[in-house]
Amino acid sequence: MTITLNAVNVRRRLALASLPLAVTALTSCAVNFGAQTDQPYNPSTGVDDRSGEVDVLNALVVSGGAGSGAVIATLVNNDQVHADALRRVAGAGADASVKVTPGGATAIPNGGLLNLAKSGRITVTGSQVVPGGVVTLTFSFARAQAITVDAPVVANSSEYAGVRVPRSTATPSAPASPSTPVSPSATESPTTSPSS
Repeated sequence: MTITLNAVNVRRRLALASLPLAVTALTSCAVNFGAQTDQPYNPSTGVDDRSGEVDVLNALVVSGGAGSGAVIATLVNNDQVHADALRRVAGAGADASVKVTPGGATAIPNGGLLNLAKSGRITVTGSQVVPGGVVTLTFSFARAQAITVDAPVVANSSEYAGVRVPRSTATPSAPASPSTPVSPSATESPTTSPSS
C-alpha cells in the first residue's frame, strides 16, 4: 500500500513542478500574435498613410534634377459606394513654398485606385526638391479628408528610370518662381511611365 501512495505522491509532485513550465510555455505563444508579420509592411521607398477614406500608398517625388520632380503615389478609395477625386496636391509646413502643378487623371473609382505613376502628371518645383531629401505634401480629395505625408525625393534612376519627370527648373540654392507656370507637356522628358 505504501508503494501506491508513494507513486501517487511522486506523480503529484511532478505535476506541480511542471505546472509553472507549462503555464509559461502556453502564455508566451499569445504574446507574439501581433508580431510584424501581422502588420502592414511597406517594402518600398515611398511612404504610406492609411488613416483616411482614401489611402495614400508609396508616395514619393521622382526628381529629374535638383529643383523639380514628379509626384507619384497610388491612391486607394476605401469607400465601396462613392467615387472620389484628387482635387489638389500642395506643399505643406516648411515646404509650403514648393510649387505643385496638377495634371493627368484625378478620378478614383469607388473601391478602386488611381496610380499617379501611370495616370498622373503632377509636377513639383522648389529648392527642397533634391534627391535624398523629403518634401511634405498634402493630398486633398473631393470627399475624403486631406492626407499629409513626408514624401522622400528619389533620383530618376533604377526602378524609377521610366517615370516621366519635368526638366530641372530651379537650382538647389534658389526656389522656383511662383509666377512662372509649369506646363506638363512643355517640361516633361520623353521617357515613358513604368509598367508597375
